[in-house]
Amino acid sequence: MPEFSLMDRIRHLAKDRTPELVGMRRHLHQNPELSFEEAETGRYIASRLLDMGIPFNTGWAGHGIVGLIEGKGSGPVTALRADMDALPISEQTGLPFASVRPGVMHACGHDAHMTCLLGAAGILNEMREHWPGTIKLIFQPAEEKCPGGAAAMIEEGVLRSPAPTAIFGLHVLPELPAGKVGFREGMAMAAADELYLTIEGKGGHGAQPHLNVDPIAISAALLTTLQQVVSRRSNPLVPCVLTFGKIWSEGGATNIIPTRVHIEGTLRTFDEGWRKEAHALVEKMTADIPRSMDGKGILEIRKGNPPLYNDPALTRETRDWAVDYLGHENVVDIEPRMGAEDFAWYSKALPACFWRLGTAPPGREGAPGLHSPHFDLDESALSIGAGLTAWIACHRQKTAG
Repeated sequence: MPEFSLMDRIRHLAKDRTPELVGMRRHLHQNPELSFEEAETGRYIASRLLDMGIPFNTGWAGHGIVGLIEGKGSGPVTALRADMDALPISEQTGLPFASVRPGVMHACGHDAHMTCLLGAAGILNEMREHWPGTIKLIFQPAEEKCPGGAAAMIEEGVLRSPAPTAIFGLHVLPELPAGKVGFREGMAMAAADELYLTIEGKGGHGAQPHLNVDPIAISAALLTTLQQVVSRRSNPLVPCVLTFGKIWSEGGATNIIPTRVHIEGTLRTFDEGWRKEAHALVEKMTADIPRSMDGKGILEIRKGNPPLYNDPALTRETRDWAVDYLGHENVVDIEPRMGAEDFAWYSKALPACFWRLGTAPPGREGAPGLHSPHFDLDESALSIGAGLTAWIACHRQKTAG
């Protein structure tokens, strides 16, 4: 079959499956499950693979699923990954297929990611006489957790037996119009760590501060000083974010100085050397500043995902395949993002390409972004995500061997 006919056939199959893709996405959206709780989601994915006749096994990192599609003859092994979990957010979209689970929502597009991979799996399975080797389908739980499902699946051997030589993944991008896709070579997303600080003082009456040690005043001084880790200690050419998003005290009132304050935040950067140095600086300041004010500071750092690195040669090649499939005008270069993604663990283990699928509805500038209770997407993007994923996999199989 000529190359152009193969691409046209994939385009046709993807477009033909649009109603099915929309139905799958809406089912998954309506029935979200939190990290490591994706039992029903896993059963649904298994049922779809079973209907397609694609062999799979379950139980990876809890509820993950790995399927295999064999092409015609020997060839490379390529992995395709989608994440499964939802977020602890109360949906406020008003959609007829909104979440039926209070306080749980697919607000990060994982419902679309699973749908695109299931759609691509159906296309690849139907076209398996036209490409060699093996496609490994990875449906991964708990991307939103720290540490998440990627590290757990790798530890359990998902990148062995058979071992892929490359891995691809996609993520929706609500800032990019539906119909377009985005690529970034090299560092694409940041490493992310969670910081948990406890400031201990001596509680008592608010009218007698001289008899107490005020952990709120200490926390204010500490938070102000910690911002200098980025503004005065990091190289301004190295992206870095230090954000504290939660602070509360145990007890306390308008006339009560509490004994203890808790602070939670995140540290993000692309540079592993600076990451280690920043940890040491935060730890030192958390100990020294409260001590200088007669209090005590305790720090816990939960080290999260590494930076996500897109293999430059593989990403450049994949971008070219996307241009062939969608046209130059629909393929763009995107900036690195300080968000984190546990696909980074795969990118640390083998050549990887993590690309972005535009999902913004036409004429909706400033539409709600990821992790918003109002987040939604243009479902016309689903056939593009499924078709382009299948085209990328086919092209990889035909050229990498």
